[in-house]
Amino acid sequence: MIKQKPSLEEPSSSSNEGSVNDSGDEDEKELDSSDEEIQADIYSSSDETNDDEDGLMEIEKKSQKLISKTKRDKKLAEEDMKLNITSGNDHDMPTVDEIEQELKTAPNLDVMNERIHEVIQILADFNNRRQPNRSRREYLTILMKNLCSKYNYNEFLMERFMQLFPNCGELIEFLDANDQPRPVTIRANPLKTRRGELAKALINRGMNVDPAAKWTKVGLVVYDSQVPVGATPEYLAGHYIIQGLSSFLPVMALCPQPNESVLDMCAAPAGKTTHIASLMKNTGILFANDANTARCKAIIGNLHRMGVNNAVVSNLDGAEYAKIQPQSFDRILLDAPCSGTGVIWKDESVKTSKDEDDIKQRFVMQRRLLLAAIDATDANSKTGGYVVYSTCSVLVEENEAVIQYALEKRHVKLVPAGLEIGIEGYTKFRQFRFHPSLNLTRRYYPHVHNIDGFFVAKLKKLHNEKKQSKKSQSNVDEDEDESKENGNDGTSEEQSSDDEKTAKAPPKKKMKKNKKNKTNGNEAQNPINEPIQTRPKKVQKKFKGKKSE
Repeated sequence: MIKQKPSLEEPSSSSNEGSVNDSGDEDEKELDSSDEEIQADIYSSSDETNDDEDGLMEIEKKSQKLISKTKRDKKLAEEDMKLNITSGNDHDMPTVDEIEQELKTAPNLDVMNERIHEVIQILADFNNRRQPNRSRREYLTILMKNLCSKYNYNEFLMERFMQLFPNCGELIEFLDANDQPRPVTIRANPLKTRRGELAKALINRGMNVDPAAKWTKVGLVVYDSQVPVGATPEYLAGHYIIQGLSSFLPVMALCPQPNESVLDMCAAPAGKTTHIASLMKNTGILFANDANTARCKAIIGNLHRMGVNNAVVSNLDGAEYAKIQPQSFDRILLDAPCSGTGVIWKDESVKTSKDEDDIKQRFVMQRRLLLAAIDATDANSKTGGYVVYSTCSVLVEENEAVIQYALEKRHVKLVPAGLEIGIEGYTKFRQFRFHPSLNLTRRYYPHVHNIDGFFVAKLKKLHNEKKQSKKSQSNVDEDEDESKENGNDGTSEEQSSDDEKTAKAPPKKKMKKNKKNKTNGNEAQNPINEPIQTRPKKVQKKFKGKKSE
């Protein structure tokens, strides 16, 4: 007996809710079909179950079934994720206070990673995925505290990094890169060898080296070595120096020329100084200065080892050069002392030791050194007049803000650094608005360029005179306007009052002065001589006593 199939067009007698549930059940049945049946259909060798009416090959049909299964699984996973996020389980996402209490004890790393991932997903689609009565600020605070606990940062520095990288994915990449060491790189010394010859010699000694990058002709990267990199005969002979690739960039931007006068204001340990000397071809004069007496020994040692003979080493505060040798140098490199937030992998104490007061102190020192470097540069130099400012920090306070201050205080302008790689500096950052030319500065990040975090800016000095502050200029203009209105012709009130006093002086005093002048005719004829002031004090007292009688 053949059973009659129910008609699809037959209307349902149930309510609207029942129809919705029925359709939902049908969809679930379709989605919940067993994987065994699908695999049996895919890997079945029977040709009876396959129709050739569509003209598809057997392998194509199996491929389509696999694709449909993958799409179905993906759809189910997305629906499960939406259900988990929109269900509003406050138990899964604790409050800020609960997280603080949890982090005081030993935190569970797996739970922490899961929570970080969940918060990032919520922030990516905040309007649809957030839990009721929870603000974006609360989620950001939860994310910050978990990241601080996972990567061992203080909240101040983590908040700065979250402002610098608003994209949470990029933030995680940056934090991970800070915990990874950069590749070991060396710089060949053109004063003694060539990069190709050096590479062959080091390979013969058991080093695995390659050219470091396309943008440098002197850099080599060391993958592994059977001998210590800093103890080979080539190293001791000064054929190369161990130096990070990021340290190449400021010298390349400075571009020193032969026979120039150049100052490296913060030179220790002379890696950049020896690079400058090689580009100058040991001509001209190169000043290598550092304020730390102990580090000056490293400068002297590296200069001798690398064969530099045009350098003068000094141990001074860099700002003193503006007073000792003002407007004297063609080019100056200022690799300013900084917080070191771009080289955290070298010193992990940076994660917890930096705070707002420390950044402010360095900001003040960096501004002072940069203004001194500009004042020591000669704007009338035929070949130079350039200042390069660099730091191994990624914070805006130590980079763009310092350059903005120099643009306001001195007659300088930003020029292209001439570097092939790098990200443009900020012209807008949160509430700050910088000069549009700051896009000529260059930023470097470890997760983007695989080098230390760095900042480079190149300034051209336009005039040797300092800019007059707006306040002093406005005060001068106001004084001139007031003097013109009062009819004083630019003279001050004190000068006018003094003139009035001398004009109203009694004639008796004038007669006495004339009598004194008559006593010594030669001195009276010479107005430069002042006999009363040149007399001893005792004589003056006696003279005054006689006058009183």
